[in-house]
Amino acid sequence: MISIIGSGRVGASIAFLCISNSLDDVLLVNRTKSKAIGEALDISNAIPENSNVSIHGTDDFSKISGSDIVVITASTGIYLKNRTEMMDAQVKMIKEIANQIKKYCPLAIILVVSNPLDVLTFVFQKETQLSRNKVIGIASSLDSSRFRYLLSEKFKIKQSQITNALVMGEHGDSMVPVFSRVKINEKNALEIINEVEMKVISTEIQNYWKSLRLFKSRSQFGIAKNTFDVIRSIIKNDELVISASIVLNGEYGEKDVSMGIPVKINKNGVKEIIEIKLNESESKLLKISAQTIRDYIKSF
Repeated sequence: MISIIGSGRVGASIAFLCISNSLDDVLLVNRTKSKAIGEALDISNAIPENSNVSIHGTDDFSKISGSDIVVITASTGIYLKNRTEMMDAQVKMIKEIANQIKKYCPLAIILVVSNPLDVLTFVFQKETQLSRNKVIGIASSLDSSRFRYLLSEKFKIKQSQITNALVMGEHGDSMVPVFSRVKINEKNALEIINEVEMKVISTEIQNYWKSLRLFKSRSQFGIAKNTFDVIRSIIKNDELVISASIVLNGEYGEKDVSMGIPVKINKNGVKEIIEIKLNESESKLLKISAQTIRDYIKSF
């Protein structure tokens, strides 16, 4: 069973993808019970005719018992300026959720989607003492998708013509787009993009969520699809390489922090942390990003 904590737009969109693709039974958990039930009633009509999956909504945490995967999308409010502005309330919330998960399904793989993503991933892992390979923050893969999209728009080509568009570090203003690995129509990106253009694109990725909010309330489908891909990888044991936030223990020279890095995911969660070669500039930026997250963690 897949339990999703939070039945807002993102939680409901993830549930819809899981159900319409018949991945597994889904339980929506929300502090407002009627919201969870209403979304479940709607999404239940997307179950394929020959499928055995089901979806239900509740406000009762005890019903997550036996879950294989728990996705956390809950939020205490809507951030407007940056992803850390509600950090104290969000940290309190994630600790409460952590205690419920530890009580009812301590063997589950946890996917954190709530913000501030890297801080909450770190706090959850330390609060529960679950294996760091089973506590995965989903966001850097979304930033990587945005990186690929912006490059495709700049060069007026299909996204499929761009490979290795990877974003590491914080899911926030200090994120690090790794230009040195990107290939555009098989050409190295650094051969056709100058420093000014790189800075512009980097800023566009950082502010993508703000730009999106000029047209709609907040992002929904991109993060839902990126999260669904990880859920499917775990359930199907179909290995997936993405950028995701995980507590580090010396990788990239960092400890006591969680941030986005390339990982290989399978049925057990993170099977492998992939250490890639960065250029000098990217390495420096990644250290700054790690320290930024670490400072947030130390602030509460």
